[in-house]
Amino acid sequence: MRPGVTSAAALLALALALAAAGTPAGAQERVAGDKPAARNPLAGAAAPAQEPPFRLNRRQYFQRGGVDVMAFDDFYPDGHQGGVSIVQQGVRVASNGDIRLDPTPGQWSPVPRQLRREVDAATGEIRTWLAYPDPAKNRTGFNPIAYPELELSYVVRVRAEGDAVRVVVDFDRPVPDAWAGRVGFNLELYPAELFGRSWYLGGTSGLFPRQPIGPVARDSGGKAQPVPLASGPRITVAPESPAQRLTIESLTGDLQLFDGRVQYNNGWFVLRSLVKPGATKGAIEWVVRPNAIPGWRYPPVVQVSQVGYHPRQRKVAVVELDARDGGAGIARLLRVGETGALEDVLAARPKPWGEFLRYRYLQLDFSQVTRPGVYVVEYRGVRTHPFRIAADVFQRDVWQPTLDYFLPVQMCHVKVVDQYRVWHGLDHLDDARMAPVAYNHFDGYLQGPSTLTRFQPGETVPGLDAGGWHDAGDDDLRIESQADEVWILAATYETFHLDYDATGIDEAQRLVRIHHPDGRPDLPQQVEHGLLSILGGYRAMGRLYRGIIVPTLAQYTMVGDVANSTDDLVYDATLAPAARTATRSGLPDDRWVFTEQNPGHEYKGIAALAIAARVLAASNPELARESAAAAEALWAQPRDSATGFHEQVAAAVELLLTTQKPAYRQFLLDRRDRLVAEIGGVGWALGRALPAIHDTAFAAAIRGAVARDFARVRQAQLESPYGVPYRPHIWGAGWDIERFGVEQYFLHRAFPDIVTPEYMLNALNFVLGVHPGSNTASFASGVGARSMTTAYGYNRADWSYIPGGVVSGTALIRPDLPELKDFPYLWQQAEYVMGGGATHFMFLALAADDVLNRTSRSAAAPERH
Repeated sequence: MRPGVTSAAALLALALALAAAGTPAGAQERVAGDKPAARNPLAGAAAPAQEPPFRLNRRQYFQRGGVDVMAFDDFYPDGHQGGVSIVQQGVRVASNGDIRLDPTPGQWSPVPRQLRREVDAATGEIRTWLAYPDPAKNRTGFNPIAYPELELSYVVRVRAEGDAVRVVVDFDRPVPDAWAGRVGFNLELYPAELFGRSWYLGGTSGLFPRQPIGPVARDSGGKAQPVPLASGPRITVAPESPAQRLTIESLTGDLQLFDGRVQYNNGWFVLRSLVKPGATKGAIEWVVRPNAIPGWRYPPVVQVSQVGYHPRQRKVAVVELDARDGGAGIARLLRVGETGALEDVLAARPKPWGEFLRYRYLQLDFSQVTRPGVYVVEYRGVRTHPFRIAADVFQRDVWQPTLDYFLPVQMCHVKVVDQYRVWHGLDHLDDARMAPVAYNHFDGYLQGPSTLTRFQPGETVPGLDAGGWHDAGDDDLRIESQADEVWILAATYETFHLDYDATGIDEAQRLVRIHHPDGRPDLPQQVEHGLLSILGGYRAMGRLYRGIIVPTLAQYTMVGDVANSTDDLVYDATLAPAARTATRSGLPDDRWVFTEQNPGHEYKGIAALAIAARVLAASNPELARESAAAAEALWAQPRDSATGFHEQVAAAVELLLTTQKPAYRQFLLDRRDRLVAEIGGVGWALGRALPAIHDTAFAAAIRGAVARDFARVRQAQLESPYGVPYRPHIWGAGWDIERFGVEQYFLHRAFPDIVTPEYMLNALNFVLGVHPGSNTASFASGVGARSMTTAYGYNRADWSYIPGGVVSGTALIRPDLPELKDFPYLWQQAEYVMGGGATHFMFLALAADDVLNRTSRSAAAPERH
């Protein structure tokens, strides 16, 4: 057949494939983001009968039409990201193909270390050398899964073979006899795409269940293990779906299919084959054949703000295309009338931006449209969700969910109710016992050789049973999160004078009632709640805590109401384990408090205490005075000056603004040269202090440095079609981009003739849906036409969300796949966080309204359309 000529049989096959994939015949329109775009195989033009064979592409992974197979580009097995991975029709369907020691590994299961990766373009093979054990996992202190005494080195070889890839594992020597039947090659299958899909394996068939189901058996060590759903040499996954069909054949032993969610809520389906005793070279050999839909092209994705735009704001719709797509076609901006009629407002060919990651990008600039109303953008049959153009677009239903819901729901040491609903009960009234010394705990908590206080390990530290916010999906209180949260809340109140009251907060009764105003602004009350925790630690210990966290893994992994984490009774070692009094119990479930010497964290705490003293001076003068005194006392404590300089500068700025004392002014003046050299990290804070410094030469030096740095910022915005630098490392980059936006706002306020607000507004748009990938949802749950309503909060087991929480956002599956899955257990994409994630977003929304409406009032422009 000649290139470009398609036979009738091929067209019929394509039509049948489209029908089986669920695309209605003659369908011409879809709403952008309703479903993962990759599941719509419309290609527009006629397609060849079959795709060419797999080949190594320039980004060093295997590609065949719409199918990609990566090999160890990522290494984050705890987050289901790494090893051999499969992307079908734009969607990652399998990952973590590697040697593992458990049928369904969990977050703390042993993992190998990756030694070397080699791409052999001549032979078309990717080879990766790995070994057990990983020294990073071989540590003292906390170790929930005993690390094995196993030394094992091996190579995973992946090569293309026509419409398949062959995966081979070679061992340096046989697996030790003691490990026979325990070492195998696993491949994890993403569950959410498979619910209700079918499989064939070993002469039997089944459907992938939405929830994990037994039977469950115990292994020789007494540990519960899932029973395989089936076994056999060949599996076909989702045979009814051309977009998902995947066939894998093992040439070295049977495959077993497990449901990894039986043991772990965040588990995936797992395909596994065991290494046979004595095997070395070719111990594992799989032929993996993912179906590639002939002629498939990534359908256009149109990215606009899920909320909308201010009339005076720059408005750019970003169109994301397959890299092979020439970008032909006209984009239309349509105004939706009250009757539903669509009015053509603008029709233009989007301007090419270029290639970014794996896609080609176009931009439609419709900044000239200022008429208020509801709009959609349409491109080649793809229509966006409705969005507004209005001067009040950021004034309602944007920042409010964070203040109405997210912050109250995350509050610790209180009961939180919302009309008929109880978000969580009264919790952690038994906080907190001093952590053991010389101890490495989970989640990054490390206690040194001393408690750095008068308290001994195991001793209850008073005053820690009040205030603070649970840190997102966990229930720990990290000092940097608590301090950053106090700072951004206080800065929001000080900057925008937001006297908004929708929540009743009764600290004496430990009761929080959502949508039950109590006559006091919510922001200062939230600041007070954070101070109760920070100052509680300082009063008892004379220093800041590092963090407060549960002592056991069972508590840490608990999902649901945090009131169930502990018994709320202070541990008493003289009582029997089941004994209790009105205030004490013999159950040592109380959270632990850790201490540390960390100048950066300590300066964050000082900055929070100092700014809180200013914003509470009128409403709570006694707490404000205590906060200011604690900030100054902590500043005076000796500490290592080799780290934490940027945080130290921010703390000095807050102390200067709060106390007006010349010592803090002099501290800044004495470090002018270093401040100029590091202006990118401190300029946003220094700009706020220049009026209080009153030094012309110093101000001129800082202004010059800001101007030079803003030129760098302008250049960095050109890296992506979104006007912000998108550089994720495993985790989504949303929180970093939000923080960047907040800093840009303060720079604009201090240096309006140098720093424009454009990049702050770009950061807000990024969070609200103008970001890479087919999932165009707003990162802010419950905000906008479409948002992340499946998120990694403490209610994640319900596949639910907390309004106003902001997820980490679109992550990068290296080397080039942006991904934001509708799955609650990928914390690197869907987790909420304290310390600025949601509240940085709230600040940005208020900042946008401030900048755009202040500009409108000072320079009103005629309406254009």
